[in-house]
Amino acid sequence: MAKPVVAIVGRPNVGKSTLFNRIAGKRISIVEDVPGVTRDRIYAEAEWLGRKFIMIDTGGLEPYAQDIIMQQMKRQAEIAIETANVIIFVVDGQEGVTATDQEVANMLRKTSKKVILACNKIDSQKYKDNIYEFYNLGIGEPIGISAGQALGLGDLLDEVVKLFPHEGEEEYDDFTIKVALVGRPNVGKSSIINKILGEERVIVSNIPGTTRDAIDTPFEAGGQKYVLIDTAGMRKKGKINESIERYSVIRSLTAIERSDVCILVIDGETGVTEQDSKIAGYMHEQGRGAIIVVNKWDLVEKDDKTMNRYKENILKELSFMSYAPIMFVSALTGQRISKILEMVDFVSNQHAMRVQTGLLNDVINEAVLMNQPSVSGGRRLNILYSTQVSVKPPTFAIFVNDPELMHFSYERYLENQIRKSFGFQGTPIRFLIKGKSK
Repeated sequence: MAKPVVAIVGRPNVGKSTLFNRIAGKRISIVEDVPGVTRDRIYAEAEWLGRKFIMIDTGGLEPYAQDIIMQQMKRQAEIAIETANVIIFVVDGQEGVTATDQEVANMLRKTSKKVILACNKIDSQKYKDNIYEFYNLGIGEPIGISAGQALGLGDLLDEVVKLFPHEGEEEYDDFTIKVALVGRPNVGKSSIINKILGEERVIVSNIPGTTRDAIDTPFEAGGQKYVLIDTAGMRKKGKINESIERYSVIRSLTAIERSDVCILVIDGETGVTEQDSKIAGYMHEQGRGAIIVVNKWDLVEKDDKTMNRYKENILKELSFMSYAPIMFVSALTGQRISKILEMVDFVSNQHAMRVQTGLLNDVINEAVLMNQPSVSGGRRLNILYSTQVSVKPPTFAIFVNDPELMHFSYERYLENQIRKSFGFQGTPIRFLIKGKSK
């Protein structure tokens, strides 16, 4: 399941960024004793009690501020609140309740989101009684903390984790294939979904960033259940001007995490960009099944070698994802759109494929006979035994005499031999190299 999202909100200068950095375990946000320093949401991954989550830092909320920067910060915070599963509302325990705190509390109550009230700067005994004043906000029981001195953070995070969805809870059954369409803005993700569905169920516009959230569309075709997850496009950080597009990055990443198969949609006219490579890298790191779909193929001037040249360029730019099948489609004309679900089915099966241990060891033993590992420091790698330990993605444990002797190039060679024998198209392969027990 996707990681829960936690937003830290409050008026300016109550210690939100300090708390964010404490939880994240490193200095990510700028921390200055000046209101308005954090002007954008900044996000990071964090973990508590074995639960990983995405945390969003926000600029200070000033509900009635007329200043343009404060207005932008307010909108950023509102978007973070819309995104979050849990909200940490930070107040200043030394200063007491302010009119702005009251307004922020009123805004949070209207969201029906789960809110935890963190009373910050309770760093000495004399401030502890100040906590009781914050019951007047009507948000619930305040938790006294000191982000600066790292006091009370464990109690705060205990309460945060309690509000997360239970691990293992799935929105869809195990037989449903969850497919995320990801890519830069305006490459045609929503148009592809509409063509697949044969009806206008997702808003389509030629304005980049129209899809502002991850939209689930469950449907059934040929007896197979699917969920298509349409996501807002991701852009390079320097090119994100609209605050909503910043918010879309988090939703896109969590959509990848939720999926079984990811379809990376590339603009046929533009080709592979640096941002496409980054999105593909996240798909690969998360171990998802992968399909590369080149859209707008009808707009590309072609000869009999164009498609092969294009494939070669994709394999060059996305060399780490050479296992992903490449399709050329046009959402506008419907060209090859009908083949996408066939490819999704195929990749999903490959992603979940399990190989018998005997067959696996036969292939690896033959690979070793054809190409012996090199000698390092007078010692040679000796592969003792191999077995597949999990699927989605396929993961293999290889027991050797010394894991230090397994060179990455030989690991890649073994991967190629396994793919040659069993396929595993459209899915990354993971290796766990283990030393023999003593």
